[in-house]
Amino acid sequence: MATEMTMDTLVAYKTDFESGCAEFLSRYPDSELYAPVRYLMGLGGKRLRPALVLAACEACGGQKAQALPAALAVELFHNFTLMHDDIMDDAPLRRGHATVHEKWNDNLSILSGDALHVMSCEALLDAPAEALPDLMRTFHRTALEVCEGQEQDMAFESREEVALDEYMEMIRLKTSVLLAASLRMGGRSAGSREETLDALYEFGLHVGLAFQLQDDYLDAFGDPEKFGKQVGGDILSDKKTFLLIRALEKAHGADYDALRSELGQKKEGKVGRVLDLYRRLGVDSELRDAMAGQVALAEGALARFEQSKSGALQGSKAAVSLLHGVAAMVTERLS
Repeated sequence: MATEMTMDTLVAYKTDFESGCAEFLSRYPDSELYAPVRYLMGLGGKRLRPALVLAACEACGGQKAQALPAALAVELFHNFTLMHDDIMDDAPLRRGHATVHEKWNDNLSILSGDALHVMSCEALLDAPAEALPDLMRTFHRTALEVCEGQEQDMAFESREEVALDEYMEMIRLKTSVLLAASLRMGGRSAGSREETLDALYEFGLHVGLAFQLQDDYLDAFGDPEKFGKQVGGDILSDKKTFLLIRALEKAHGADYDALRSELGQKKEGKVGRVLDLYRRLGVDSELRDAMAGQVALAEGALARFEQSKSGALQGSKAAVSLLHGVAAMVTERLS
């Protein structure tokens, strides 16, 4: 498992963020428009993205207070996407509780989501003045990329075939770019130079891809007692993941026919049969190798980050250790 120090540091950053978030939300009136915002933000979550904003800032020699506006912007935007995604997916639950549109209604959920997006932009306006133009460019470019990724993901649902490189580009946009932007924005809040920011961004991009590939793996092969859910949800919904895409690319003859016959069906034993096909085709090993490759690329970017820091930016050892620990969490969670 991830080291105790990594988890303790994450908890400390999360605590700092929650305090700042509560103070920020107190600016807004206690009205029906903002009730869903406070509800969703109150459901908590890992808060990995804002923690990485704060950690990147400290790793670059800055103070957490400099990066709190960027941390708020990133997490508020992330929750805005969740609020609207839940409507599109008609999802009943979020973090074990009723989704906003289930608790209220679709119209208020859309409107509150829009307000949450605006609030994320307002939060960023409190960032250090010299960093603000670049932070705004990074934030808004990333927001559009996340929308592009969501559109691609929806389009894949109606397509019979999706290439692996298309899938990797979709998860880069939908998931990884916001993690990468979190790190870059944290470093920029500390006043870091471009070389350092590029290394932080690349680190986040590869860590984000590794985490998404990990999700694909654990949904199929995870221990339900260890990870708190039944395996095979992606298989039952015929979701186009790394595993299904590669299996369809590799399968021939009887294996291809068997896999195709499972799609669009929910017959008893489907998950087990598809998992057997995945193992026979070796796509489970390919996915683990792909995860390891992304972690290696992330660690290489982190090494360049540490080399790029100027003497004036000594950074926080705990923050740098956290970045190393986050990369390690991907493979450790599979053991």
